[in-house]
Amino acid sequence: MENKKTNKNPIKDAVLSDIRNAIAGLDYGTVTIKVHNAKIVQIEITQKKRFDDAGLVEKGGGI
Repeated sequence: MENKKTNKNPIKDAVLSDIRNAIAGLDYGTVTIKVHNAKIVQIEITQKKRFDDAGLVEKGGGI
């Protein structure tokens, strides 16, 4: 049987969890991951709201 060494890193796991949550929480938008010296230092989330009737606004109909 092969002996598997587990490399559990709670900080790395927390960062990956934050990235997964950021993506899962978006319908439309951007998740930007900033890296410095090969380490993730910042996660930015830009969320967009879209409306199905946006075309009506252009025609003066409102939302």
